[in-house]
Amino acid sequence: MTVDQVGSPAELAGLLDRHGYLCDEGLATACFLALRMGRPLFLEGEAGVGKTELAKTLARGLGAPLIRLQCYEGLDASQALYDWDFPRQLLHLRAAEAAGVSDVSRLEGELYDRRFLLARPLLQALETSPSVLLVDELDRADDEFEAFLLEVLSDFTITVPELGTIRAERPPVVVVTSNRTREVHDALKRRCLYHWLEHPSFDREVAIIRRRLPDAAERLAGQVARAAQRMRETDLLKPPGVAESLDWTEALVALGVRDLDPGTAAVTLGAVLKYREDQQRVLGGGGATGLEALLDGG
Repeated sequence: MTVDQVGSPAELAGLLDRHGYLCDEGLATACFLALRMGRPLFLEGEAGVGKTELAKTLARGLGAPLIRLQCYEGLDASQALYDWDFPRQLLHLRAAEAAGVSDVSRLEGELYDRRFLLARPLLQALETSPSVLLVDELDRADDEFEAFLLEVLSDFTITVPELGTIRAERPPVVVVTSNRTREVHDALKRRCLYHWLEHPSFDREVAIIRRRLPDAAERLAGQVARAAQRMRETDLLKPPGVAESLDWTEALVALGVRDLDPGTAAVTLGAVLKYREDQQRVLGGGGATGLEALLDGG
């Protein structure tokens, strides 16, 4: 299905559903409007709630390649946009010298030919139609890169001084994610459509687990989802997201578990809680933070 063939948020939700991603009406609407209006979709939320997975599933549903730009501190334009292939340019220069080429102007022009340009994710997305561009964890990048990205997303063009302006034949579908470790500037948010992803409800989380891991018993899926929901209500350094619920369930299925008990939960806790302090708090706590309480009613 192409972008133009998606006629409504319900159709988009159905498309994502067929590829294993369950979304609510709000997210389906925001995503549909981003497609219809040609605007980037800016997703914020806790880690593990499904921001990155939405972009991956959207690419699969639209039959378009996913081009991912993973952000990190120190990321600059050359790493995100393009760079010149200096080793190949040097080889070309040496081959030309060996062949006796003496026309300096011609040789210089050949060195900055398109074949020596290394396309990084942003340029790849502009030159690939259709495509889905995922700018993942933008909050990890520096302010300078954020300003540069705003310029690229404003008109979907890139200027290479030696070659001229490269314009997208059709702008890519853009999904920008942030875990909100810092605030992203308003200028970029205004360019995008915004949606905050909450942790799913209990019923939706059970449905997600059952959809992604059909070998998991229904009772086990409910126990994992209930325990994860209760962990999110406690004072943990890193409450589990849906990704961790899926990891935990997959680990339990691999062990042949169909009914989760406190003992099994204790020895598999590393699949859902990735900080030692959080594990100690859950294992050593009483009342609402004890494993028995987390699994009670499951």
